[in-house]
This record gives sequence, structure tokens and C-alpha cells, in this order.
Amino acid sequence: MAAGGLDLTDLRILEEIQKDGRISVVELSRRVHLTKTPCAERLRRLEKTGVICGYFAKLNPMVVNAGHIVMVQVQLKGTTADDLEAFNTAVVRAPEIQSCHMVAGGFDYLLKVRSKDIDAYRKILGEVISKLPGVLQTHTYVVMETVKDEVTLPVASARTW
Repeated sequence: MAAGGLDLTDLRILEEIQKDGRISVVELSRRVHLTKTPCAERLRRLEKTGVICGYFAKLNPMVVNAGHIVMVQVQLKGTTADDLEAFNTAVVRAPEIQSCHMVAGGFDYLLKVRSKDIDAYRKILGEVISKLPGVLQTHTYVVMETVKDEVTLPVASARTW
């Protein structure tokens, strides 16, 4: 068994469906060297146990007016459990914020925000981010080029690093 009680076949299934979430069970079973029924059963188990959390379409950010990316450092006024919970709850409700990570270091959170352009971001900064509970200070870094932006997870496997 590999990490998390998953065997190598489970890991191969996860790698394949991350490459193509719309792959048919027949094609998936061919790629992972199983017959259709055991492959479908494993896939259902991975879904039922929460290993697979869902399926989605990867959109082209330029086409949907979200090609402008900024990273925002956020420092809070306080970091009590209540302060953090209030901030976290508000961030989850802000669709403009694509991701939010609590970090250790000189600031408290790192946000990834997508918008149409710098003017749209300026509005998000003033109307959304600065109004999040407990925000003391922000620093914005405009992304000039995206070199790598994966939506898949590295799947633990038999590879040696």
C-alpha cells in the first residue's frame, strides 16, 4: 500500500483522471491495466471516500476576463482564533479571491486574485480585500508571467525522488 491506504493502481487511476477528468471508464481501465468493473469500483470508492472531491472544467482565464493575476500579502491587526475565523469566513465568501493561504512569516495570509485588468483589481482591493475583517495592511505583487500554475496534485507513486 502507498500513502493514505492507496495502492499503486489507485495512484495510477488518480494520475489518469487528473490528466482527463472526462475519460471513460473503458479507456481508464485500459490505461491502468484493469478490467472495466474493478476499475469502476475503485473509481467509485475513491469518490465515496473523498479522495476525489469533484470534477471541473479548466477555463481559459483570458477568455473569461480573468487574465490579470496578483498575489496579495495580508497582515491582520490580530491573530486570535476569533480574528482568524472571521477573516477565513469572509475570504471564503469572496469569489474574487481565487486562493487564500495562511502563512508563517512577516505577514499572515497570501491571496491569489484574478481580475480583468489592473483597474478591476484596484476596485477589488478597495471594495473587497481592504474590507475583510481585521486587515491591517496589504502588499500587492502583480504577476507578469505565469510559468507554471498546476490545478492537479502530485500523486505519490513508486517514483524515487
